[in-house]
Amino acid sequence: MRAATPARPVRAIAALALLGALLATTACGGGGDAPQIEIPDIPIPSSSAASEATGAAWSAPAEVRMPSFEDSGAATHIDVSGANVGYVAARATSPVRLKFQVNCGEMTYNYDLPNDGTPTFFPVNMGNGSYGFRIMENIEGSSYAEIDSAYAEVTLSSELDPFLVPNIFCDYDPQSACVAKAFEVTSASTNQGEVVRDVCTFVVDNVAYDYDKAEVLAQSTGYIPSPDATLAEGKGVCFDYASLAAAMLRSMGLPAQVVTGYVEPGDLYHSWIMVYADGTWQTAVFSVTPNAWSRCDVTFASTGGDSFSGSGVGYTDRYIY
Repeated sequence: MRAATPARPVRAIAALALLGALLATTACGGGGDAPQIEIPDIPIPSSSAASEATGAAWSAPAEVRMPSFEDSGAATHIDVSGANVGYVAARATSPVRLKFQVNCGEMTYNYDLPNDGTPTFFPVNMGNGSYGFRIMENIEGSSYAEIDSAYAEVTLSSELDPFLVPNIFCDYDPQSACVAKAFEVTSASTNQGEVVRDVCTFVVDNVAYDYDKAEVLAQSTGYIPSPDATLAEGKGVCFDYASLAAAMLRSMGLPAQVVTGYVEPGDLYHSWIMVYADGTWQTAVFSVTPNAWSRCDVTFASTGGDSFSGSGVGYTDRYIY
């Protein structure tokens, strides 16, 4: 159901707190569209069968679940038609930087919004309730003016819905290379535990940590990962690992959250995934339990732990996408 958009005065928002999407995640910064790049033929690791996984029977989906955008034709538009199934979309054209804000109760997420009119999808990730959505245009420095808004009373059809479709931080479509790789990697999977195992093992075995990128992005904000770019380059930072693993799992029909937050030692800012599967997979690093959100830190599993990926303990969630 589309929410009515009451008339509101344009107002300046001074020093907008660029939280959520704008925080640097231990090597996350920069931004912009990912270039078109060739995807190498990465082999499926034989180690994917090294640990037993169990669970409900699984078969590859007939089609990849995708959000849709209903355009009004206006200069700016916020489409709330998908709010009850876990997402909102927005687009705007402007010569200056744009932000998109999602608010529910006392929680607020702020994101970059492309200023070229590209429709962009964002998760409705704060449960049921009254949501406010705003497009903000930069005035100067860190001051922004609201140029459009919309509201929706959200009752999610399932709490898992926001984490079954792509969004700005987990971006893919049915033609994405990461989706094709997910179908390939899980071609022998027969249950949900095996899907988690085979996807996570693939990412761990085929993505290396990019320490040079980490050093550069640690001083930046606003980084947007590209699952296909990470797959093509075979390296990335924690946000890249999480985005790729989540994209592969979501495209195969398993809910996966991209989480940013803190890990020991020293409240290191980091990113990992949480997966919800009707299955099990237990190793020294991963512990997946049935029908519950289970943490899978594919970056830590890949590096073995260091000053960028942490010690694998003491996790504190901050933002969930």
